[in-house]
Amino acid sequence: MTTDPAASSASAMTLDSYSFPTRRLQMQQLEDSDRIPLVLVACGSFSPITILHLRMFEMAKDHARINTQYEVVGGYFSPVSDAYRKGGLAPAHHRVRMCELATEEAPDWLMVDAWEAIQPEYSPTAAVLDHFEYEINQRLGGVYTADGETRRPAKIMLLAGADLISTMSAPGVWAEKDLDHILGDFGAMIIERSGTDVKEALANLRPWEDNIIVVPQLINNDVSSTKIRLFLKRQMSVKWMTPHSVVIYMTANGLYREDADAISIRKQQQLKN
Repeated sequence: MTTDPAASSASAMTLDSYSFPTRRLQMQQLEDSDRIPLVLVACGSFSPITILHLRMFEMAKDHARINTQYEVVGGYFSPVSDAYRKGGLAPAHHRVRMCELATEEAPDWLMVDAWEAIQPEYSPTAAVLDHFEYEINQRLGGVYTADGETRRPAKIMLLAGADLISTMSAPGVWAEKDLDHILGDFGAMIIERSGTDVKEALANLRPWEDNIIVVPQLINNDVSSTKIRLFLKRQMSVKWMTPHSVVIYMTANGLYREDADAISIRKQQQLKN
């Protein structure tokens, strides 16, 4: 069920009205207190959000439960701001709203945080993770252990596809201090993707290998935002590539029907008029 964007949507938030979403954050561990509470954060364009973006969280949660000492207590999408200026990037309020619509159909532990999206300037991934650390562990005080008697800090961890870890391993793409902060202080869960050599990427990230968890993709899924935009530009169906509510939203708002050059020309003409 959708909500009124004007009344409660993260897509309607501004810097002055911003509030951190906690409605689906599990504030008390359900399992034994030997497990470490974990919050997963996915940063990206989400232009638009895809089924694979949602599946990433489910794969990571299963992997954490079966193979690690973590207990996932929450998951967040953090769409990048308009200041990122990437090709094919729809306005931030649209991307946030599409993420909201997708999570409304998703399991009840996924949320959308608009903080990064409403910033006037680009926020590095390290700064976004710092924001979650502050909101969850400093402002909220962490989460209660299973016995409900004590609080403990949640582990904040980046969730990303293997294509991101490849950029991290490429010389000069990421600042060394940011890599050390992201992978050293927070860590990352990386979802395997076809066409990406995870082992090769990890070979260049050995200083942080203990903080990088690779999650195998047991069923290949190469759906991407780029492919959805291409399909829409060609007036082809994108059903089952993204949640149906997102398809309806994109159609209603005319998103991704023009390429970047056409949009740029139209905006210039509007300014002249």
